[in-house]
Amino acid sequence: AVSEAIYKRWIPNTNFENASNWNERRVPCSQDTAMFPRDKTGVGKHCFKATLQAKLIHYVTPSAGFEGGTHINFHDAERHEWFDPTLWSSAQSTDDLEIGRFLFSVDAEHVPCLYDDVIFSPETSFRVDLKETGSEVQLRSISVLGKKFTNNADFSQYLKSPTGKLQFPGPVQPQIMNLRCQDDTGCLCGNDEMLQEICSARLQYSGNKCPEVTCASPLQPIGHCCGICGVIISLEYFSAFNLETYRNRLIHTFLSLNKYSSIKLAISKVQSSLPILSSMRFGKNLKIQIVLIDGKEGSLAGSDALQLGYDIMADIETQGESFGITKAEMEFATGSITSPQTAPMSAAAISGIVIGTFLGLSLLAASYFLYKLDACRLQYFRFFHFWNNGSRMEDDEPVGHGGFDNVIYEPAAENKQAVTGGEEDLKAGTGFQFDNPVFDSNFDA
Repeated sequence: AVSEAIYKRWIPNTNFENASNWNERRVPCSQDTAMFPRDKTGVGKHCFKATLQAKLIHYVTPSAGFEGGTHINFHDAERHEWFDPTLWSSAQSTDDLEIGRFLFSVDAEHVPCLYDDVIFSPETSFRVDLKETGSEVQLRSISVLGKKFTNNADFSQYLKSPTGKLQFPGPVQPQIMNLRCQDDTGCLCGNDEMLQEICSARLQYSGNKCPEVTCASPLQPIGHCCGICGVIISLEYFSAFNLETYRNRLIHTFLSLNKYSSIKLAISKVQSSLPILSSMRFGKNLKIQIVLIDGKEGSLAGSDALQLGYDIMADIETQGESFGITKAEMEFATGSITSPQTAPMSAAAISGIVIGTFLGLSLLAASYFLYKLDACRLQYFRFFHFWNNGSRMEDDEPVGHGGFDNVIYEPAAENKQAVTGGEEDLKAGTGFQFDNPVFDSNFDA
């Protein structure tokens, strides 16, 4: 068995019919004049044909009863960088792409990965720029204008055509590897070395600043450009683990519930660096990372994600071994509480906290109940009352043994005598004593 591929589709286009490409957020009508930026080659033939039609109707029939038209500007299609994760949508199938059932992922994995099928929608004009980096962009396949390319030779030939040169104007072309992930536990995306380019492309229109979050100590998922309010669950696994099977379990068991329908969940195999104390060098650690975020803000930010995190951890505690999971740890950051960053919580720890909290509350309730019945106070009173009665049957002389008198439970007269007894009484072992305001001295009368 092999892992399923992920389909990544390029979102922007330069189609005339796309209302988002116009400054008025609508397609020009017959009385409008469509305006295009000068010296831009990113507009396709689709666009020019419709533009000519709009202008022709306006000028040929100026007195046809239409109101005066407006100048509508076509956006300068400069947002066309391959590494911008906001310009891609991903899904587990082409059908999911069509109906909008998209997958959420960290930024590095939202850009096409080594084992992904990349799709540029047919009947659309587009422009995409692939800048030079220190690493090659490698894909499983790429589809353009309805034609799927699965090898470099055919795709390189297409890039030399007039259409290919307009669509991919950059000096770099993606490499078509036609590989599938052969590891059921999941494969690395392969974009880690390009994370800097990915984050620069994502944040270039926001002053290279991440959006503000409302939690005090946001989490930083591996492969993500900015901190989040939410949950990160890290899984250790053995060979029986299947990434796609477990992804489907999380989606169908938890995200299908109404209370979790708005939560975004990302799951993938990631690589983190951990110190090896014996050699003082860094080793690579593979794990499964689950990221949960919700759309809430303020003090409630991340609260739904946290509740889902608890549910997932509880499920792992009982069913994890059957899915090939050996260990799970959870970190969380919400608008009101944050877990210790240096000590993630394991599934057993979370279960222990839940059980401990329940037992603590039960003990508190039982103590309060006994207090209300005066049971505890009655037992203590009987003990000390018996001790005091026994001591009165003895002589009033100071006790000469090596112990000491109880300074709390003594009659008031003896206390006064002890206070004025001076240094000699201290040497005799009498000591200082005082009245106990809790127990009334007239109780025995």
